Amino acid sequence: MTTATTGDLSRIDWVASSCRLLQATAAEFAVTRPFAGLTIGTAIHLEPKTAALLATLAAGGARLVATGNLSSTQPETIAWLEARGIEVIGGQTRDAAAQGAYLDALLAHEPDLLLDNGGDLFARVAQHPYRRLRGGTEETTSGRTRLMPLRSQINLPVLVINDSPIKQFAENRHAVGQSLFESYMRFTNRSTGGKRVTVFGYGACGRGTAACFKAAFAQVSVVDIDPVTTLEAHLDGFATPLRETAIASADVIVTVTGAANILTTDDLPLLKDGVILMNGGHFPQEIDAGALLATAAEIRNYPQEQITTGVLADGRCFHLLGEGHMANLAGPRPLGNSIESMDLGFTLQARCLERVARGNLGAEACVVPVPADIDAAVASAYLALNR
Repeated sequence: MTTATTGDLSRIDWVASSCRLLQATAAEFAVTRPFAGLTIGTAIHLEPKTAALLATLAAGGARLVATGNLSSTQPETIAWLEARGIEVIGGQTRDAAAQGAYLDALLAHEPDLLLDNGGDLFARVAQHPYRRLRGGTEETTSGRTRLMPLRSQINLPVLVINDSPIKQFAENRHAVGQSLFESYMRFTNRSTGGKRVTVFGYGACGRGTAACFKAAFAQVSVVDIDPVTTLEAHLDGFATPLRETAIASADVIVTVTGAANILTTDDLPLLKDGVILMNGGHFPQEIDAGALLATAAEIRNYPQEQITTGVLADGRCFHLLGEGHMANLAGPRPLGNSIESMDLGFTLQARCLERVARGNLGAEACVVPVPADIDAAVASAYLALNR
């Protein structure tokens, strides 16, 4: 018997074949063609799981114009997309001005639908609207927070994927925590057993992060500005010391709040010698990396590991992972969240864009959660594939 060999396949091929729900959705879209004649503009992390989402939208008849987010664009994903006729603007960058130019170039195409990640596209639309835009989706809590004050200016349906309960528990709680823990290991190759880990933020992402480090035998403390949320962390079995104590005792600090300036130069006197600083939030703003490094008497770079060490005048040092960018999509072999969680989340994206494309949502659906019937349909479809 002869065994046939198809040749070497890429990581993107592995991911795409593993996104069973997106594959089923793409097969349906190839028949129903919900995006025929429409252009979809996307500004989202360009990595293998995103490629599977964009291929699903293309199967539905969409013309796609894509760009990435700061720091996370992967060249092999660009090549894969372009080989399939998807236009990609720009490449990997950590320069905010360059990224802004990519976003402006994308909007110059005046897409009919926008798939946003962090509010970059819709914030620009609020200032410079165009007539053919029907609305779209926003992926993140950070983006929702940014867009809420702009609702009257946007005045179009924008469905927030992160407000779906599926996204909250499947991706944020289960997957983000796991991927941040895995990223810590890939960056540092250091153990967690017995380490003191402080997690800033006890939303869904913080819950998962704290749980994963605890499961790896770390001593985990949680800091949150909301006393009710802090009580929840306490009852979940985590230490909840005062902020200053939590910083001063930490061997590892992980920020997952979605807010800016969680760690600043004001905190330098508290930092333990050798502390590792790691951000899991969408924007590279939770750790004020530039200011922290500017205070250092010496900077040591480890390019292969993407670790930057700041040595202070008194000899203490801190280690910054991925320059403060989202750690699970930075650093050595950035894998992001698990395939299954993104298969669910990106199917929500596809179904929400399908709903907006129909044109039966009004401005009252501007920056609102995923409709409950879409949540139910996606959950049922996933369960049917996995029973």
